[in-house]
Amino acid sequence: MRRVILYIAISLDGYIADLNGGVSWLDSGADAENTEDGYEAFLQKIDTVVMGYNTYRQVTEELSPGKWVYSGMMSYVLTHRKMDDLPEIRFVHQNVGRLLQRLKQQEGRDIWLCGGANVVGQCLEQDLIDEFHITMIPILLGRGIPLFCTLDRSIHLKLISVKKNGNLLECIYRRAGNGQREESV
Repeated sequence: MRRVILYIAISLDGYIADLNGGVSWLDSGADAENTEDGYEAFLQKIDTVVMGYNTYRQVTEELSPGKWVYSGMMSYVLTHRKMDDLPEIRFVHQNVGRLLQRLKQQEGRDIWLCGGANVVGQCLEQDLIDEFHITMIPILLGRGIPLFCTLDRSIHLKLISVKKNGNLLECIYRRAGNGQREESV
């Protein structure tokens, strides 16, 4: 069965965007001369991208205007807006849990949960994330949009690997044990 993988970058203090939703700081910790491209290796493992509308807007308006960076993959954008589908982009108006359960039943490679925080929070609440690929950027934002929301329980993870990649720290975690939730006391 296909896995759902959260692949995302965060500031050292746990934010995925600044207070205004900006992500220009993402390149601030990169050391191009001493950085391997783990992203390219990751892309070989997936063929489907799931994101919220704010992430879609950031990609299309800030990070890569005029070019869809996920070409060759089917992308699903969770939104309440009425938007016409594009050849490789489906705008869906359904619960992320139903969408991911349907996608996991289909043939294909793994599914990239691309963001943002609201979608990640919904997936955590429904135990839908199988693996966490988190790259820490060496910057303290102080305030912003946190990756993880407040949960009503603990979710135990197992560290699979840690890699220093230039100035970046890449950590991969999987749900620990049988994936069962541990209720908070």
